[in-house]
Amino acid sequence: MSSLSERVAAAKAAETGMDGVAQEDSAAQELRRRLHFKVVEGLGPSLYDRQMSDAELKVRVMEMLDWALESEENIPLSRLDRESLLREIADDVLGYGPIDPLLADPDVSEVMVNGPYSVYVEREGKILRSAARFVDTTHLLRIIEKIVSQVGRRIDESTPMVDARLPDGSRVNAIIHPLAIGGPFLTIRKFSVDPLTEKDLIEKGALTELTAEFLRRSTQGKLNIIVSGATGSGKTTMLNVLSGYIPDDERIVTIEDAAELQLGQEHVLTLEARPANLEGRGMVTIRDLVRNSLRMRPDRIVVGEARGGEALDMLQAMNTGHDGSLTTIHSNSPRDTLARIETMVLMAGFDMPVRAIREQVAGAVDLIVHLHRLRDGTRRVTHITEVLGMEGEVVTTQDVFLFDYGMGVDEDGFYKGYLKSTGLRPSFSKKLEDSGIALQPEMFAPEGFAREADSFDLG
Repeated sequence: MSSLSERVAAAKAAETGMDGVAQEDSAAQELRRRLHFKVVEGLGPSLYDRQMSDAELKVRVMEMLDWALESEENIPLSRLDRESLLREIADDVLGYGPIDPLLADPDVSEVMVNGPYSVYVEREGKILRSAARFVDTTHLLRIIEKIVSQVGRRIDESTPMVDARLPDGSRVNAIIHPLAIGGPFLTIRKFSVDPLTEKDLIEKGALTELTAEFLRRSTQGKLNIIVSGATGSGKTTMLNVLSGYIPDDERIVTIEDAAELQLGQEHVLTLEARPANLEGRGMVTIRDLVRNSLRMRPDRIVVGEARGGEALDMLQAMNTGHDGSLTTIHSNSPRDTLARIETMVLMAGFDMPVRAIREQVAGAVDLIVHLHRLRDGTRRVTHITEVLGMEGEVVTTQDVFLFDYGMGVDEDGFYKGYLKSTGLRPSFSKKLEDSGIALQPEMFAPEGFAREADSFDLG
């Protein structure tokens, strides 16, 4: 019998057509499946006993694994084989199976499981295929059920989609049969234990020191700011950085689908939406929480993402004394952000004239910070745009800072551009000065663009 490491290599070779070795690997997988079943059956309810510590549970699992392995006859295993097999099965029972090492890898920001035999990861903004794979569909389903059950969610044919989060805060989306053809599909957006700071964003080129200081003063001056961008462009990270600028003596209420924000202030109240239970009752939406937050005497309201009717309640809050509110919105550009807000307000179910909605938006939103994920894999702030007000039937805006795409790329394919001032001084400068926060004229000294800003291609 070959060693376990050789069988792993054989499994990879089998993908190129070596059927004989594939059968040997199949036998190893069958052994692993039998042992896993015996351990789960032997432990029973104690496997999910929350009163048992992780250390105690690990001891129980290893004892049960030893017993299960001894009960398998005619299985000659070397010491290395045995230790490797025990570790793999322990990962399945205690952790998340084949994707456990990927979740522990600090360089991996996202794990994408496209069925049991296809796993991709995101490293430094690039999507790459991983060698990790599950035994079969049942194995993957078991890991998905374990993830969602830890946070009180469920997934089955009646509820084949679920959004959840791991205990460390990582965002999870799973979708199974009958909706996922060729699935199940599992996507995990990893939660950074040490969230990116302003310094990190500057080092990565997402911001400049000047624009970071501008956003700091704008946040401290209680401007209402919307962070916009496409999926995976870094909106939550930017929202976390902006939230960190809020003074410590203010009462902050955060509202999210799955709690991700990591605020360092002392006076923070975190609210999280809740899905319906098995009877289809008990759902609490983001909109419910936004309305409730208005009764909690907040100095600031921070909504992780506005994607529906809660946009109307956010506008109402911004227009009724809750200055300094922050939220994120999916959109392709600052102008598109305003159109998306109009659409979401209409989703609230009220028959409001478009002009009335636009007046609400113009009166509520002060600043839009737009992010873009560039072709080189980096995430950059491409626009910092002021909302000026209404002009006729249109909400007018002006770009205060823009990313200069015209500077080209270096020999490694990375963009050399950065955020540059357009030379326009924001109209809210007087408002900030009245609150004791000055924006020096030097911050808006015009910088030459490599080509006209109007011709920027945002991909």
